[in-house]
Amino acid sequence: MKILHTSDWHLGATDSGRYLLEDQFHFIDEICEIINGEDVGAVMIAGDVYDRSVASADAIRLYDQAMTRMCRDYQVPVIVIAGNHDGAERLESCSELLAAASLHICGSLHREIRKVCLEDTDIYLLPWITEEKVKSIYPEHREQISSLEEAYKVVINEMLEDFDPDKKHFLLAHAFITNSETSTSDKAAVIGTATQISAQIFEGFDYVALGHIHKPQDVNDSIRYCGTPMAYSFGKEETQEKSVTIVDTETMEHKIVPLHPLHKRTTFTGTLEELLHPEAEEDVINGYVKLKVTDKPVGLESLTQLKEIYPNLFECESRSFDSEGSTIKLTVEEYEEMQTDPIKVFESFCQEMCEIEPTEHLKSLFENAVMMTEEAAK
Repeated sequence: MKILHTSDWHLGATDSGRYLLEDQFHFIDEICEIINGEDVGAVMIAGDVYDRSVASADAIRLYDQAMTRMCRDYQVPVIVIAGNHDGAERLESCSELLAAASLHICGSLHREIRKVCLEDTDIYLLPWITEEKVKSIYPEHREQISSLEEAYKVVINEMLEDFDPDKKHFLLAHAFITNSETSTSDKAAVIGTATQISAQIFEGFDYVALGHIHKPQDVNDSIRYCGTPMAYSFGKEETQEKSVTIVDTETMEHKIVPLHPLHKRTTFTGTLEELLHPEAEEDVINGYVKLKVTDKPVGLESLTQLKEIYPNLFECESRSFDSEGSTIKLTVEEYEEMQTDPIKVFESFCQEMCEIEPTEHLKSLFENAVMMTEEAAK
């Protein structure tokens, strides 16, 4: 049996104030084509289905379409666990009813072991957990649980004791393994080390399908992060090949199937003149772009010119107005605020043309002038 491993869809995510639903619909469509073309027998989604615990209506609609397509149209079982971004209780709503339609969801940890039995393989489900959650579920082990790693050991030991020796044993989990390589969009993972656990905890499983870290990577021969299906940040993720992983339960071979983004992410660095005349493929220029202007500050006029060249400009970084050694960043969202907020335009004008930060007194005088002009125009 072939089982597809994916994770960290982050449905409803935004970047620089822009929703990425079109890109997310694109990768879901690609995953569905892979399911059909590769004769996939089941799908595992290792958490962070949504970007927020209270998902938007559009994100929920996209999830509903994806699950309907996989479970009903392709008649493929889908196994989902909650990640730290998901609302566990919301995701798990009606889970028993949905299981009858081959959609198996585990939102939070339960005393009863959650697993899905598929032909020659049992898939154990371990959503995002906390130390306190495990203590509440297993009060008899409270004294021995002094860290998140100890909490994981308690849960995993319960699963190991449940193993059927005649089957393969998979674990679907959302966790942060020590020494995993993170990306800029791994915001929760890069802060501190309290949520990190060692890979040795999962010894005994034939395959551990992980979510949480956004870069596709093998922890060892049997533990893998499949990564996000699209890039959610600039920097490291620009060079990552996004993919899904297909595991053959008979041979235990892992096949990495690439995904092709609707919009590439690229950071361009150069002088303003160089960036106004880029030497790059059209799909790169029309992709999601971050600019680093090296020779001068970028004001409204030059930013308008750049937006004509790069229709999906997300962020612009340039020299600071008041210090040659520092830089400033301007997102497209901030740029659009300037277009509708006269005070923002005035502040930018003072910085760009006068090389000063306007005082509150200057701003109040400007506001009064705007009000007088608007009254005279009526």
